Amino acid sequence: MSESTRLNVFKTYKLYVGGKFPRSESGRVYEVTDSKGNWLANAPLSSRKDARDAVVAARKAFGGWSGATAYNRGQILYRIAEMLEGRRDQFVREVGEAEGLSKSKAGAVVDAAIDRWVWYAGWTDKIGQIVGGANPVAGPFFNLSTPEPTGVVTVVAPQDSSFLGLISVIAPVIATGNTAVVITSEKSPLPALSLGEVLATSDLPGGVVNILSGKAGEMGPHLASHQDVNAIDLAGAGAALAKELEIAAADNLKRVLRPQPVDDWTADPGTTRLTAFLETKTVWHPTGSLGAGGSSY
Repeated sequence: MSESTRLNVFKTYKLYVGGKFPRSESGRVYEVTDSKGNWLANAPLSSRKDARDAVVAARKAFGGWSGATAYNRGQILYRIAEMLEGRRDQFVREVGEAEGLSKSKAGAVVDAAIDRWVWYAGWTDKIGQIVGGANPVAGPFFNLSTPEPTGVVTVVAPQDSSFLGLISVIAPVIATGNTAVVITSEKSPLPALSLGEVLATSDLPGGVVNILSGKAGEMGPHLASHQDVNAIDLAGAGAALAKELEIAAADNLKRVLRPQPVDDWTADPGTTRLTAFLETKTVWHPTGSLGAGGSSY
């Protein structure tokens, strides 16, 4: 068969939930177009049932992921960066189409996103040294504060940064031992859905990251009021939606990270997102009897 008569094999984009690739249970899809309005693909239009399924998967995965050593989480995140590097060309094309960038500019964005993932991988076994420590107390006690993950975190991904912004909000959530339910950019979901394929072929346990495409205005309120969601990152929510979700999140005292305008996603992110979804556990322990010299072990 000549090249001119060969049929194109179009990619079918699916959700990523619990380590699997389901279509939306509603059967709905919506058209995704590039910056010039040209059709790229049909993406699943997730329903509230899909969101509930994602929370169930995230909760199921939380025990094992939060219980893994920080060093092991770092190894797994680094492995994901390796997989991203291997599929760089695909993401350059998808990001270029999604954001209307030239190949060289899209390449720079993808490289920055991979570097950002490596950066967070390196923080997994170091953040505890920054936000934890031994506290001075008046008495024969050890007083130790250590960070622990909050739990299941809903992430409303940035709307205009379909890959670098996406990774900048997902990586810190899972680096610190949380699990995530991610609502992708509505207009540019394809890089996020392709990221699900990378996560599935890495060592990341199923359910640690769950990716839903569709309308944040439809799924967001349901996830914000969900009693088994512990926190929500409103990075990609507009002002009106963010206020609605913050009010809904108050029902079970969720942690809320309000939208913070980001002019340049390539800038040093600092540790704000790493610490946003950490709890601090403080433990007291007696040092034992003081010796004759007034010292203890």
